[in-house]
Amino acid sequence: MKKINIHRDGYKTIFFVWLFCLVSAAVLVWIHCPKAVWIPVAVLLFGLAVFIAYFFRVPKREINVTEGDITSVADGKVVIAEKVFEDEYLHSECIQVSIFMDFFDVHVNFWPVTGKVTYYKYHPGRYLLAFMPKASELNEHSSIAVKSEHGEVFFRQIAGTFARRIETYGTVGENVTKGRQCGIIKFGSRIDMFLPIDVKLDVEVGDEVSACETVIAHFQ
Repeated sequence: MKKINIHRDGYKTIFFVWLFCLVSAAVLVWIHCPKAVWIPVAVLLFGLAVFIAYFFRVPKREINVTEGDITSVADGKVVIAEKVFEDEYLHSECIQVSIFMDFFDVHVNFWPVTGKVTYYKYHPGRYLLAFMPKASELNEHSSIAVKSEHGEVFFRQIAGTFARRIETYGTVGENVTKGRQCGIIKFGSRIDMFLPIDVKLDVEVGDEVSACETVIAHFQ
């Protein structure tokens, strides 16, 4: 069985949610709320407390270390896999692979390659549904590029309707390692990966992917 840890950015949220659940349950008992009411509510509160802890889980992963492989930044479902023109940083045609994370996916993000961070920018924005095409440009997001010995990978951490906090750990000039944590997006969200046009793509729309373990593409 794989060991599961709790992400460090989740402790504060978990504490306040658990406190809210305990106080709410205690108040229901204190005001002598009928059992037909407080028992179902208590069950719902317990379920919320368990879910919040589950949401911030960080499972131990088998990291793919094969040279030239680009692994997934996030868990989720591939919703876009196509050629596009990337106009923020790369300014060229590339392959876009977008991964949508629902509430039940692991929301910790991981570096897809080993290399040096060459670009970082935070963009404030809106909170459209993360799977909408315009979310990539209009929603709050962070943009990061990493240059490996095989090529450069650019990706965006995109907030969704309920995600109001993005954490990114890399800084420009920092050397990073594939499979190490690069950040977290709280609640429903999305990752857009922009890869060199000549990579060999290894996924298609509809595929379920796992960070660190699923190979998205290979450098040629």
